[in-house]
Amino acid sequence: MNDLNYYVNSYVEQLQKGDIQKAYTALVKYVARLGTTLSRNLSGNYSFGSLFQGYMDYTYFYYSNDFLKKRKLKLGLVLNHAKMQIEIWLLGQTIAIQEKYWQFFKATRWNENRTTKPQYAILEAVLIESPDFSDLDSLTLQIEERLIVISSEITDDIKKSKLT
Repeated sequence: MNDLNYYVNSYVEQLQKGDIQKAYTALVKYVARLGTTLSRNLSGNYSFGSLFQGYMDYTYFYYSNDFLKKRKLKLGLVLNHAKMQIEIWLLGQTIAIQEKYWQFFKATRWNENRTTKPQYAILEAVLIESPDFSDLDSLTLQIEERLIVISSEITDDIKKSKLT
């Protein structure tokens, strides 16, 4: 492992190019606009929370409905920067709730390739594997359509679990 000076020098070198700042700013602004659009279009189904920028790893916002809230669950729409993909995460309000739902979801299709619980979530589902940022309006429609389907499928599985 290199010392901190090595990483700082690399960081400064990349910052001086200017591309990282432009890309990061544009991505965060897009996810913020996406949250606003989804909140407007899907307000009858979900309530949406504020944007969290993360640490250049994830940019996300939470969304939920009464069914999820009663179970102390929420969903997150996540831009995974390292993989550059859009994901939906199912999250629990406490570690105990996450563990309870992980016990159910670890044996489902949502976690079929996992041997351990995700670090921050009960499940992580890829919504858009390779987003095309050249047409943001089209990408937004694609995300909205997939979000509706995947969120409903996750909710249906929670109902099947009979967990409260």
